Amino acid sequence: MSKKIISILVIALLYSCSSTKNIEKKPLYEVLLVNNDGGANIKFYEVLTEPKEIKMLLGDETLGKKIDSNDITNSSFVILNSGPTIENFNKVSIEKVIETPTQIEVYVMDNQKNIESVQIDDDTLYPYTVVKINSKKPIVIK
Repeated sequence: MSKKIISILVIALLYSCSSTKNIEKKPLYEVLLVNNDGGANIKFYEVLTEPKEIKMLLGDETLGKKIDSNDITNSSFVILNSGPTIENFNKVSIEKVIETPTQIEVYVMDNQKNIESVQIDDDTLYPYTVVKINSKKPIVIK
């Protein structure tokens, strides 16, 4: 009888000590940076997928802390540059991101006023956003 109890205790002990791997699934996308100034003077959206392009982001003081070496091979990045504005916040943002079997669709909401109507002066801001897509599928911006 005592051998059965010892055997049960040993099995229980071994079972309780067994390691289970909790694989944390990353979200499909992460907004890494929203900056109200410092972007380019034209509106554009750019997808960075090549290792050389992504390594360039690692050199940025803020982004370098938010990107690790695995992201170079496992993720892509989207830069949303708003162009010149006199607004005090970024008017271009991510509405939603959808993964299909063949691609990633990034839906952008753009509420910014017409760029031609903006008078460029000392009060002009150049907002931009950097988004990490945790996939290497082709990205389509809609």
